Formats: sequence, structure tokens, C-alpha cells
Amino acid sequence: MDGKIVNNDVRIRDHAVQTYRGHSQEVCGRTQWLHRMEDHSAAVKALAWCPFQSNLLASGGGANDRCIKFWNTHTGACLNSVDTGSQVCALLWNKNDRELLSSHGFTQNQLTLWKYPSMAKMADLNGHTSRVLFMAQSPDGCTVASAAADETLRFWNVFPEAPKSAVKEKTTQSRLFNSYNHLR
Repeated sequence: MDGKIVNNDVRIRDHAVQTYRGHSQEVCGRTQWLHRMEDHSAAVKALAWCPFQSNLLASGGGANDRCIKFWNTHTGACLNSVDTGSQVCALLWNKNDRELLSSHGFTQNQLTLWKYPSMAKMADLNGHTSRVLFMAQSPDGCTVASAAADETLRFWNVFPEAPKSAVKEKTTQSRLFNSYNHLR
């Protein structure tokens, strides 16, 4: 009611880290969703934000849907839909290239690497004997760990290493950003 916006970091004891003043009346949060995307025909099992296009979201549908869909989150439009042939359990974007990794359940319980935006299948990675429920990418972006209902973790060298110039540029940008924030 006082017109302030307070930025809280609940990980620290003195959690109110910044206060913004400037409104003369009550500040209200957004209580209504921006878009409702209803094109999947089964449970949505997977979501992944695109690392190179901030308004692009990939979603994956369950056994009765089997599709990876791409959404423009500014407009709510479905940009593309690809039938993968099996339930999509997880999605992961390559941090260094325009590729998407999907994990699947019945019938092959595989990971599939796709080239984006053509969605040409580049490889199937087999080894799990049950649904591949989750994937996590290593900090360098090269290795993917997959966890499945077969009670195993598997490690895959899926994505190539980032070119050295790209790594150097990201490091330089990160240092500049951190220096800028430190000065503020």
C-alpha cells in the first residue's frame, strides 16, 4: 500500500536487499496468466527455455501426445509441432549450438538429439530400459546426465565443447557485468 517495491533474497538473513520507491499508490502483482497454451493432447511432461532466443519455449507431451511444441511466449503462438513417436519426458537445449535433446519413454526409452529449427533427428542415444525421466547438463554444457525409471543414471557426451572464442567472449561479458554490478 505504500507504493514501494522490495527485492527480497530469502537465502540471506537480511533479506530485503533493495527497495524501489517511485509509485504514489499501491503496487499490485499480475494475477492473471499472460497466455494459455492448450495444443497438447496429453499431460505436458517437459519444458525448456531456449538459451539463444528469450521468447522461445519448448514443451513436450505425454504418451497420447508425443509432440515437442515450440512457443513464442510473447504472443502465445505455437510455432511448430513435431511428433516424436513416443512420450516426451524431458527437454534440454544445447548451450553452445542450436540443438535440442529430448528424453523419451515407451517404446525405446531413448534420448534423441534434434537440430533446431529444422528438427532433423541427429542421433538416438539408447541404453535405458525404462522411461528417461530427467536430464541435467554439466556446467560446461558438454555432458548430460540422465535419470530413468530403471533406477540408473547414465552420462552422455552429447554436445561438443564450445569454441574457445565463444568461451572467452562469455567470460569477458560475465566479468564486465559483474564489475558493473559491483560498482552500482
